[in-house]
Amino acid sequence: MADKKTLTVKLVRSIAGTRESHRATVRGLGLRGVNSERVLEDTPAVRGMINKVSYLVKVL
Repeated sequence: MADKKTLTVKLVRSIAGTRESHRATVRGLGLRGVNSERVLEDTPAVRGMINKVSYLVKVL
C-alpha cells in the first residue's frame, strides 16, 4: 500500500471572536482548544481549509 502524505495542524489562536464559518472550519479540521493538534491526510480539501483559517493554525 502506498504511503499517504500527512500534515500536522495545530490550533495556535483562539476561535473566540472569529466568523462562524471559520469556527466551523476549525471544528471540521478536528481541532478543539488552543494547542490541540491533529494529523490529517494531505488532500486539496484539507489544504483549502487550512488556507481559510491560516491565521489561526500552524502546520508543523
